Amino acid sequence: MAVAARDIMTGGVQCARVDETVTEAARTMRDLQVGSLPICGADDRLQGMITDRDIVLRCVAEGLDTTQVKVQDHADTEVVTIGADDSVEEVLRTMREARVRRLPVIDGHDLVGMISQADVARNLPDELVGALVETISEFPSSG
Repeated sequence: MAVAARDIMTGGVQCARVDETVTEAARTMRDLQVGSLPICGADDRLQGMITDRDIVLRCVAEGLDTTQVKVQDHADTEVVTIGADDSVEEVLRTMREARVRRLPVIDGHDLVGMISQADVARNLPDELVGALVETISEFPSSG
């Protein structure tokens, strides 16, 4: 039986809303102990991603007031996703090619989970994990 993205993902993902401030998103990341949040619109559809790196480099370093700036204005809107029923081979290929450490999992139009490097490390053989980490670590973090 083939292993699918849904088999290794972390479910129960919490979204930042498009109208939330960067400060609110940072507090949510802190409380959840995560480094990124998907951004969802009023229809609960994925609109983008914001990372702790985005907050630091695009807001704090620029001297912006994070209590006023909205997440939608300083997040990555081109989000690489994976289908819930896609194979783990496809997950690895997508993460390597996009050079991302976190991958939203979509079922139709619904966000159903996230796959991180840690999810890959917990669920796949060491040689696959090592190859993934080596590939995405060659470049600056992009999410």
